[in-house]
Amino acid sequence: MDDIFGDNVIVVPPEENINERGYETSFYQDFSIADKFGPDSVQDTFDRAFNEWKKNYKYLTELVIVLNHKMWDWAPRNAARGKLYENLWKKAAAYAEQNLKGEELDYYYHETD
Repeated sequence: MDDIFGDNVIVVPPEENINERGYETSFYQDFSIADKFGPDSVQDTFDRAFNEWKKNYKYLTELVIVLNHKMWDWAPRNAARGKLYENLWKKAAAYAEQNLKGEELDYYYHETD
């Protein structure tokens, strides 16, 4: 079948083991789509996700995990994109470690271990 969309087709890579852990968000897919549009889109996707979900400890935890996956995925292929994801990961992880308490922090450390 011919590709009717040409170069504008966005193919989201498989989520590897992300869904096997039972996560509920579309963060991985969201960042995969943003990757196709460049660093500004990645930053915008992070800003929106972080601002919307930083008060939900499970979603914040998943965001940190996805950013870590993306950082390691991009680092060998594109140092600048890998560094962007590293900076975003550091921001989200620092926020989680400074703001989560008790069982929420235990959950975060268990899932990110």
